Amino acid sequence: MSGCGKVRAWQVPLRLITGAFILHSGMEKWDGPDEQAQGVHGMARQSFPFLENIDAPRFLRLLAAGEIALGAALLTPAVPTRLAGAALTGFAGSLMAVYAQTPGLRKEGSVWPTPDGIGVSKDSWLLAIGLALTLSPREKHLKNLKHLKQLKHAKDVRDAKRHGRHQQHGPRCRPEQHTGGGERLKQAKQAKQAKELAKTLPQGGHSHHHAHRHGPAHARKACPAHR
Repeated sequence: MSGCGKVRAWQVPLRLITGAFILHSGMEKWDGPDEQAQGVHGMARQSFPFLENIDAPRFLRLLAAGEIALGAALLTPAVPTRLAGAALTGFAGSLMAVYAQTPGLRKEGSVWPTPDGIGVSKDSWLLAIGLALTLSPREKHLKNLKHLKQLKHAKDVRDAKRHGRHQQHGPRCRPEQHTGGGERLKQAKQAKQAKELAKTLPQGGHSHHHAHRHGPAHARKACPAHR
């Protein structure tokens, strides 16, 4: 499985529990008695008047088939999560429409259920689960986000090395690991060389090579090299 058809770990309990519940409900309705068909059909007609043209037993059988198909889709990993979530959202939305428009299921002027409407009001949980599955990010989108995070992390590491922003160093930390370390090391080396060179000069400012060339009695002012 690939793409949006891959089921992620957090989606498993949502699909498993709701799918099993809806599948069982559909199987129970498949051979339901006439009393059950009349009751379910009567509630549905108040929210969806076009259902009056369908007789109660047939409507109950159609509803059972739809629930069986939806439950099986939720339980089948090959079915894309977003597709199964959209189907669940539509099914739960129709149940909530029945809850909202059937008298006696809600308290007067309130969204909260009466004792008779508690069972139907709980279908709002199915609506929430369906929306969560439908709005879940695509697998490709998640991979792109992960790739972008990796690129950002690599850039941060390069910038830290470039500017010497190291929070910790080991016992063998070298000066060049820090900001400007290479430049300071170069300056220290030049200062050491200049100090060593100064030691080779006598008080008159002439090097040993200069003194050896012109003699010990050589005067600085008389030397053409200093004119």
